[in-house]
Formats: sequence, C-alpha cells, structure tokens
Amino acid sequence: MRKRMILMLTAMGVFIAVIGFVKFQQIQAAIAQGSSFQPPPEAVTTIVAREEPWQTTLSAIGTAVAVQGVTVSADLPGIVEKIAIDSGRKVRAGEVLVQLDTSQERAQLAAAEAQRDLTRVNLERMRELRVKGVTSQAEYDRSTAESKQAEARVGEIQAIIERKTIRSPFTGILGIRQVNLGQYLTAGDPVVPLQSLDPIYVNFSVPQQEVGKLRVGAEVQVTAEGMAGLESTGRITAINSIVDEATRNIQVQATFANPEGKLRSGMFVQAHVILGTAEPVVALPASAINYAPYGDSIFIVEDTEGPDGKKYLGVRQQFVKLGSARGDQVALVSGVTPGDEVVTSGVFKLRNGGAVLVNNEIQPANDPAPQPEDS
Repeated sequence: MRKRMILMLTAMGVFIAVIGFVKFQQIQAAIAQGSSFQPPPEAVTTIVAREEPWQTTLSAIGTAVAVQGVTVSADLPGIVEKIAIDSGRKVRAGEVLVQLDTSQERAQLAAAEAQRDLTRVNLERMRELRVKGVTSQAEYDRSTAESKQAEARVGEIQAIIERKTIRSPFTGILGIRQVNLGQYLTAGDPVVPLQSLDPIYVNFSVPQQEVGKLRVGAEVQVTAEGMAGLESTGRITAINSIVDEATRNIQVQATFANPEGKLRSGMFVQAHVILGTAEPVVALPASAINYAPYGDSIFIVEDTEGPDGKKYLGVRQQFVKLGSARGDQVALVSGVTPGDEVVTSGVFKLRNGGAVLVNNEIQPANDPAPQPEDS
C-alpha cells in the first residue's frame, strides 16, 4: 500500500513538471513573439524645417481711447428750443448742437442796451458840463461808473445768451443725442456724447520686465477679433512713468490714424509691438507641437532600426523650447535643426520609435497671417 502511494505521488510530480515545462516553453515563445511584434505604421503629415525671418513682437490686450472725448452738457438751465444735430454725424468745432430758449434774456438785453445808451448820453453831457466847470468832479465820476456798469450788464446778458447756445467744443463724431425738443434741462444735464476718433489712442499694459524693450516711436499693429480687415499700424507715443503696484504692469499709449473711423472708443483690440529687426528662426505649424506639463516636444521622422535589425521609417521624440507665436505658426528657439523632417499632424498618437506612413496630400494650416472664413 505504501509503495503504491509513493508511486502515485512520483507519477503526479512528474506529470506536473512536464505540464509546467510545456507552459514555460509556450510563455517564452509568446514573449519572443511579442518582443518582435511591430505595430502598423501611423499615417502622418510632415514638413521640412527651415529658417525664415521672424519679426520679434510683444503682444498685449489694448483698449481704443478717443484723443478727445466728452459728453456735451448744458451749461445753464433752459428749455430746448432747437436741435441742430443728427445722432452719429460728424461735426466741426464751434458748430451749433442745441439751442436753448433765450426769449427772457433777449428782453433783458434790450432793456440793458437802452439803459446803456442812456448812460452814454448822460456821460457825454456831464463831460461837457465838467469842461465848463458847471458840475463837480464827483458827479462826473459817478456818471462814468454808471456808464461802465451799463456796458457790463449788456455784456453779461450777451454771455448768458451765448452760453445757452450749445456748440461742439472740437471736431468729432456725435453719439446718440439724449435730449428732445421742448425738454427742460438743468445745468450739467447731458446733451450728446462727442468723440474725436482721428487720430485715436490705443492703451495697453505690459509687464515691467518688458519695458526695457519698448521705445517711443516703435511700430505697433492692432487687430480686432471678429472684424475682418481691421488692421491698423501706429506708433508708441507715450510710456507711463508709473508702474501699477497691484499688477506690476506699466501702461503704454500708441497713436493710430483712423480716417474711416473703424476703431471706436472703448473697443477691445489686440496690440502687437514690433521689437527690433527680424531674426532667422525655425517656424513650424502649431499642430506639430506636442504640449505636455513635463515639456513640449516634436516628432522627427528618420530611418529607425528595429529589434530584428531591419530598417523602417520611424519617429524620434525631440524636446524643444518654444518662442512667440504668429498666426498658425510657432517659433522654436532650440531643439530642431533646419532640414529635419517634422511631423505636423497626428502627433498625439505617436510614441518614440513608432513607425509612420507619410501622406502629405492634405497639410495643416501654416499661415503667419490667417484669415478665417467666419471671421
């Protein structure tokens, strides 16, 4: 009985050993097959990197501001008698905008002029009498003072009448008028906005560390999102002497010609300051960049040797340092050499050493100044 048990255990051990050896051989074969497996190539587009002149720019968000802008207001109270303007029209300096009722002041002016004429006659009479020695010097001086007071009263009423004629203080474009015929205005009530838009300012802020790159007279280009064809070129005319303590930014003001009035006060714009001369850089489409928290990279296409020693067309991941962007392009400061064939689309599905199939029938956008159809 004991011999039979030992025999069965021995046979079982041999059986398990044989099964284990067979499975080990199968696993080794699967590992060998897996290590030699080459995934199918990924379809990509490529571009040959080359140097091109790249204008260094500094971009910032700006706001258009009128060189002169006010809300014209009533100087004195009165009833609107005449409106001589249309909303949105261009007016010249001194042009009448609104006329307030001056019937009472004109009546007062007539009385004051009559009083002035009377004092003039009295003064002339007193002058003749004084020459003859009939009247005293005190009476003559009193007549002189009364004549001057009458003249001043006439001038005062004329000034009141003139102040009730509301005129344009400068040449500009009107906004929407805020008064109606027959409306009673108190002193300070708004009449109509007035903006001088040609030329026009664009104010923008830059970090304090960038101020050293700016200079008065530097070229500035502005664009407005959603407004096709709105591209204007101006010059920096002022750099603020104070740095904002909260943001550590400094305000810059540029002046632009605006004959067609496309730039409006308060408009949001993108300002690009041209810094220095153009420098040669390698510019690639933005779609070629593989952005990642640990570093940005590109994939360079080159002949690669597989584990079996065979050559195939593969990619090599190359980390790069990015510069400024312009339209669809991004400047690369380092990491790429002119002449390298760089993947421009499909980078998200690539890995280092992966096989690729180049198909350049359709290329991604690579325009430094794109004009989208829906803009």
